[in-house]
Amino acid sequence: MSALQKLQEKIQEWKRDHEALITLNENLKSQLADVAAAQKENESFKIELEASKDRCKTLEEEVAALRRELEEKDAEIEKIVAQVEALLS
Repeated sequence: MSALQKLQEKIQEWKRDHEALITLNENLKSQLADVAAAQKENESFKIELEASKDRCKTLEEEVAALRRELEEKDAEIEKIVAQVEALLS
């Protein structure tokens, strides 16, 4: 085999390797884009979760305030009932 043939074979091998690397690079870029999209979606979910937690905390505080108000109203009603009973007796 002549030196020219060996050189041509080596060039063909390098071309095949180069094409394989191009394909691999394209695949890696695609995977990276997918990962970036998944991370962005994950971040959106985290933000949404935090907002939901904040709304939940607000609702819990409102429920607690309404319970306190209900207890106050119950006490007032009991006081009024006691006054009415006292007046009737």
